[in-house]
Amino acid sequence: MDSILAQQTVGVMGSGTDEHEALGQEIGELLAALGVNLLTGGGPGVMTSVSRAFVHAPRNRGICIGVIPCFSETERLKPRDGYPNQYVELPIYTHLPYSGPRGKEDMSRNHINVLSSNAVIALPGERGTATEVSLAVDYEKPVIAYSPKKGLVEHFSKSVPRATTLRDVEEFLTRHLTRTV
Repeated sequence: MDSILAQQTVGVMGSGTDEHEALGQEIGELLAALGVNLLTGGGPGVMTSVSRAFVHAPRNRGICIGVIPCFSETERLKPRDGYPNQYVELPIYTHLPYSGPRGKEDMSRNHINVLSSNAVIALPGERGTATEVSLAVDYEKPVIAYSPKKGLVEHFSKSVPRATTLRDVEEFLTRHLTRTV
């Protein structure tokens, strides 16, 4: 199982403003323990909390990847303010400025985030996270919404399974990561 998971990347999507610290920490630590790569949008909020937990946790393999948006359509050489966060070990800079409600448009890095992930975990977030969840469904990527407080993920697509415990998330990853090699 270790050699299979070492080749896997798990995308974690969530709020760009609220860190949801407890959820970010337990997901980051879980992914580090599994030895997978972590992929986020590389910015603030959940992206920071899960990345911080991942890089501070004991791990033998796996890297923290951030897919970085550019500042704007006209300033494509400059990353958006606050990107990458200090925990990103491998920033991937893009020319793609869109996110949030424009997250499904072709000029959004959300497509890269989802397509580069073997599985996606959606933590609480707003419209941008909802677009990433929707893209995961569209691209037929394994995706799960995780929050012990069900109301925080109720606005995501109803076709996406919900997890209320970390054990549920671990079982989801074990099931889907071993099938995607």
